[in-house]
Amino acid sequence: MASTNASVVFSGSKAVTSHEEEHPVKAFGWAARDNSGHLSPFNFSRRSTGEEDVRLKVLYCGICHTDLHSSKNEWGSASYPLVPGHEVVGTVTEVGSKVKKFKVGDKVGVGCLVGACHSCDDCSHDLENYCPKLILTYGSLYHDGTMTYGGYSDTMVANERYVIRIPDNMPLDKGAPLLCAGITVYSPLKYYGLNEPGMHIGIVGLGGLGHIAVKFAKAFGCKVTVISTSPAKKKEAIEHLGADMFLVSRDEQQMQAEMGTMDGIIDTVSAIHPLLPLIGLLKSQGKLVMLGAPDQPLELPAFPLILGRKTVGGSLTGGLKETQEMIDFAAKHDIKSDIEVISMDYINTAMERLAKGDVRYRFVIDIGNTLAASKP
Repeated sequence: MASTNASVVFSGSKAVTSHEEEHPVKAFGWAARDNSGHLSPFNFSRRSTGEEDVRLKVLYCGICHTDLHSSKNEWGSASYPLVPGHEVVGTVTEVGSKVKKFKVGDKVGVGCLVGACHSCDDCSHDLENYCPKLILTYGSLYHDGTMTYGGYSDTMVANERYVIRIPDNMPLDKGAPLLCAGITVYSPLKYYGLNEPGMHIGIVGLGGLGHIAVKFAKAFGCKVTVISTSPAKKKEAIEHLGADMFLVSRDEQQMQAEMGTMDGIIDTVSAIHPLLPLIGLLKSQGKLVMLGAPDQPLELPAFPLILGRKTVGGSLTGGLKETQEMIDFAAKHDIKSDIEVISMDYINTAMERLAKGDVRYRFVIDIGNTLAASKP
């Protein structure tokens, strides 16, 4: 790999522009260079502000489990150097001549995606997140053929379609994780009709996604039961997050007592776990929605689905229109992520802790106050 400090390197007889010289706007962030996942300071560049672009000064960026997986190339699709971060918030510093929705000084965010084809059926229905030509906020090739870099950096630029307005009463640090974790749970609750007052909703796993799912389901007026392998989380779930009930999934007696009582279950767990007990908790025509992505196939028995006309589905983040709707709803109902704010130079320790589940419930990097100090 070429040094990040050289302006031009040579591959055979062909000159290749370095990351610093690829675009006109200088940028600084932290990047992973290989599948060790170790992040370190990285000088690179961003494109100039196009006529439909919004440029922002990054102030905070949440750390998603996807950042950990991607940095280590655990899904086999990483391109290095990789600058993670798709829970990005800050303030607008420049707008293009055709930008209509934003002005300099606005509080804004960028979530999981920065581009799509805008011509397919999904895009026409505001489902850019399912576009076959989806461009992710980091680790994807942009329309100009260059790599996208995420929010572990001082500045970002995105087409205004992919920029979210952050309500004035939403704190930027606690609002950042909503751009991934928030929309990831809000979208399936809405799509699968699990947002009706009085419904009984189960939330499997009380982590970055799960704690936000509890808050949204309660705001919709649902009865909420947290389902976890850890009895120690009961007090937190009920007293702090407002859940109505708590089930220890390994306690057969507890699980048996709640069989057939839930309208829907949001399963946020990425580890291998049995689905049959969860399906048993559902009422007839109940829905089990998978948000976690275990690295091995899960066993899915057909008979319990057939006999109760039950559904197992999935969901992946949300489109931009729905993401804006979600953040506005969150601000109205005082829904914020529970976070631990860290400095940029703590990132590798934070990743180690995240891998062990040692965070309540989302790390957020204070980019605005700590990134510059991490320059070599």
